[in-house]
Amino acid sequence: MYDVIVVGGGHAGCEASLACARKGHKTLLVTGNIKNIADMPCNPSIGGSAKGIVVREIDALGGEMGRNADKSLLQMKMLNVAKGPAVQALRAQADKITYPKNMLKTLREEKNLEIKESLVEDLIVEDKKAKGVVLEDGEKIFASSIILTTGTYLKADILVGSTRTREGPHGERPSNHLSDKLREYGFDIIRLKTGTPQRIDKNSIDFSKTKEEKGDSTAHTFSFDNEIYYDVDNQEPCHLIYTQPETHQIIRENLEKSSMYGGLSDIKGVGPRYCPSIEDKIVRFADKERHQLFLEPESLYYDDIYLQGFSTSMPRDVQEKMVHSLPGLEHAKILKYAYAIEYDAIDSKQLKQSLETKVLENLYTAGQINGTSGYEEAACQGLIAGINASLKLEGKEPLILKRNEAYIGVLIDDLVTKGIIDPYRLLTSRAEYRLLLRHDNADIRLREYGYQVGLVPQEKYDKFLLKKKKIEEVKELLRTTKITPLEETQKYLETIPTTTLKDGISLYEFLRRPEVTFKHIKHFLPLTIDREIEELITIDIKYEGYIEKANKEAAKMVDLDNKKIPSDINYDAIHNLASEAKQKLKKIMPTSIGQALRISGVNPADISLIMVYIKKEYHHES
Repeated sequence: MYDVIVVGGGHAGCEASLACARKGHKTLLVTGNIKNIADMPCNPSIGGSAKGIVVREIDALGGEMGRNADKSLLQMKMLNVAKGPAVQALRAQADKITYPKNMLKTLREEKNLEIKESLVEDLIVEDKKAKGVVLEDGEKIFASSIILTTGTYLKADILVGSTRTREGPHGERPSNHLSDKLREYGFDIIRLKTGTPQRIDKNSIDFSKTKEEKGDSTAHTFSFDNEIYYDVDNQEPCHLIYTQPETHQIIRENLEKSSMYGGLSDIKGVGPRYCPSIEDKIVRFADKERHQLFLEPESLYYDDIYLQGFSTSMPRDVQEKMVHSLPGLEHAKILKYAYAIEYDAIDSKQLKQSLETKVLENLYTAGQINGTSGYEEAACQGLIAGINASLKLEGKEPLILKRNEAYIGVLIDDLVTKGIIDPYRLLTSRAEYRLLLRHDNADIRLREYGYQVGLVPQEKYDKFLLKKKKIEEVKELLRTTKITPLEETQKYLETIPTTTLKDGISLYEFLRRPEVTFKHIKHFLPLTIDREIEELITIDIKYEGYIEKANKEAAKMVDLDNKKIPSDINYDAIHNLASEAKQKLKKIMPTSIGQALRISGVNPADISLIMVYIKKEYHHES
């Protein structure tokens, strides 16, 4: 008997397993192939726009992805540095050999965690409660909580041209029965699709026809441990190329051969809107003359180059022509052909915000089974599912992150409140309070939670408290230190250049000037502080007005989220409630007025009726 069984060893399963085990619960991780634990079947990267901030949030809460990525780097880059701090995020090229190897080592060293290689065919269910799993050989294993993190393996089909093959990524065995069992238990099963591009032999590429894209000359880390594992001056480069008119012509002439556009007539899966196949791009953006592609190294241990942006389900002979039409790839050797993969997932509206399912008690789901795409989206769900499964075992309230607290909160709220049509990908535009959810302040926002739930050890928490104290001390020093219009000062200001002084001002006010950086502050106040603290203080001060406005807006949302809706509310008894609103409210059963307001099809008039009903029937303000 285990406390928790985690099904699936991908990024969600790794985080869920470690969270439960580190909280002292006896945990079993069941996976189809131990060699594929923490595998990266698609792009060789961790992070990216919005996603990089999620990795920082995972680390702040005590998760593993950030630390492991830092140990497995080929290249590191801060994206969107020319834009505002709200959209800046780290993206790492990760080694596809080293990353899984390091994660497996971490899992094996965890004393409360066991790993078993098998496929789960069914759940053990009694009185609408998940009690365990049934393996493919019939063995039954019992546990207090079950976490499903099955990735793209539920009834997975590989699609290439007019062929459909029942297998998972890398030709692995799929799970053929579990999703049928979930349907029997009451889950709504949906069909989704994603894809991956070709891998090219590095030695067959003419890199002289490409543009080199190097990593940053400044060292970065995802983890707040700030330990640098890579040589900043010796990073692996990526290379940029563009599709050509010939590429587009080949695709248009062979469109009916693509699985998506006629090659297969029985495709039900909906593909990712924000990561479309190359044929999708050509059709949907017909006016665009070219599309950018990146040649990304996969590992130091082999020569496969990932052709980012060129995923397709075209037949292999057409893929050959497409690839050879690209600059530098005229004589390229394709080591692995592109394919699409279709798989089963559940309707995410059948989840609570804790990621426990509404259908079966003690059953949690995380990752692509919930309709998301991406390693980072999976990992953060796995972490939250692991935390909340553990908290329930301990008789404690779940950890529910709000939309103004974390991108993780945005993602989960979107899943359970709005649901998905196509594979969900995190974007900065999904976060209405993105100025509050920055790369630099993820620990300020979330480390306290990580400590409270028991995943951030005392030593790291004490270090965090010292950092917070230092930030406030420096801010106070800037408020109380003034510069005056002395001749020496005025001459220095002219070199920046910035407007000279008429009267004395504090360094706090001085730093608000757009052209002034912390380097200029240290001319007047020789401080020795970490670069991270400098950046955070600079952003806090320069964007203070915008941050205050965002906090005021967020406070209104939090107020609505604090107005709870009774769990036994009868929406059929509310007169004049719109039929669409009634249908969706009964399906989602929101826990608060704020969540109800975010449901598509529920309007302010419906909310007013609900609040009046609650006040009347439950004799209190909602």
